[in-house]
Amino acid sequence: MSNNKAATRQQTVAVVGATGVVGREAVSILSERRFPVKELRLLASARSAGEKLEAFDDEHAVQELKEDSFEGVDLVFFAAGSSVTKKFAPLAQTAGAISIDKSSLFRMDPDVPLVIPEVNRDALFPIPERKLIATPNCSTIQMVQVLAPLHQHWGLDRVVVSTYQAVSGAGKAGVEELENQVRDLFNFKDPRSTEVFGQRIAFNALPCIPGKEAFGEDGYTSEERKMMDETRKILSLPELRIAATCVRVPVFNSHSEAIHVSFKKPVSPDEVREVLAAEPNLLIVDEPSQHLYPSPQDAAGQDHTLVGRIRKDPSVDNGIALWCVSDNLRTGAALNAVRIAEALVAHQAEQEVAA
Repeated sequence: MSNNKAATRQQTVAVVGATGVVGREAVSILSERRFPVKELRLLASARSAGEKLEAFDDEHAVQELKEDSFEGVDLVFFAAGSSVTKKFAPLAQTAGAISIDKSSLFRMDPDVPLVIPEVNRDALFPIPERKLIATPNCSTIQMVQVLAPLHQHWGLDRVVVSTYQAVSGAGKAGVEELENQVRDLFNFKDPRSTEVFGQRIAFNALPCIPGKEAFGEDGYTSEERKMMDETRKILSLPELRIAATCVRVPVFNSHSEAIHVSFKKPVSPDEVREVLAAEPNLLIVDEPSQHLYPSPQDAAGQDHTLVGRIRKDPSVDNGIALWCVSDNLRTGAALNAVRIAEALVAHQAEQEVAA
C-alpha cells in the first residue's frame, strides 16, 4: 500500500510555451500518459492568455507567464525558446521547482545534465543544485536512442549522419510557410514568403538549419554542431569521431536520418537488428524486399523511433549503415521531456519508500 501511495504522488506542473507546437504536444502527452498532475498551469505570452487547451478530460485556460507564475509548482516544462528559459528558469528554481528545458541554452553546460532517460537516466541523480535538466535536440535524441545500445555491445568508433528534417522543427511558422508556398506554386504564383527558411522550401531541400543562419567558421551549422556535441556529452564519449549534415526538407512532420557507423568490434546486420529490436523505444521496420522501411508518415504520432535499411557499410571496417525516423515534435521533443519527468517522479517515490 505504501509503495502505491508513493508512486502516485501528484505534482503541480507548469508548461511554459503551452500554445506552441512543442508545448501543445507536451500537454497532450502528459494527459495521454496520465501523469500524476494535481494542478496544471498552462503559461504563455500575454497574447495567448485566455486560450483554452484540453487535457486530463477538462479544459484549462492559458495564463500569462509572469515572474510569480511558479509559486507552489513542482515541475516546469520549458518549451518557449532560449530567451524565455534564460529569464524564467532562475525564477522557477527560486520557487523550488525542477525545470526541464527543451531549448539549447544549457545543453552543453557542464553543471546541467543532458538526458535521454533510456540512455543516461542516472545523469538525473542527484538532482542538480540548479534544479535544471536539459533535453537534447530532436535529431540527437533519435540518433542516440539507436547508437547507445550498439555502443554498449561493439563500441562506437566513428559516426557520419545526414538528416532530412521536417519543417515543423521550425515551429508553427515553418509549417505555415511550406503550406503557403505550395499553395502559391500550384496557383502559378511566386511564393509570398521565405521569412522562416531564407529560401523556398517547397519542392526543395536546404542544407542549412536553422534557416538563414550563417555557417560557422568551421563550415558547420549550429544544428550540425548540436548533434555532434550533444551526442558526445550524452554518451560520455568526448573524443567520438562524428560528423553531421543537416538538411531541411519539405515534409511537415517527422525527421529522417541516414546513419553510417563504424565499430571497434566486428558486427553483422542481423546482430544489430537483434540488439535494436530489444529496445522498448525502438521499432524495427526492415523488410526492403517487401517495401517495408520507415518513412516520416509512418513515424508521425508514434512513441517509437523507427529503424530500417540496416545493412553493412563496405567502405569501412566493422561498418553498418541504417535509416531511422522519428516524430520530431513528439518523440524528439515533448515525449523525452515527459519521460524525464516520469523518471524524476519514480525516483522520488523510491526515495520515499526507502525512507
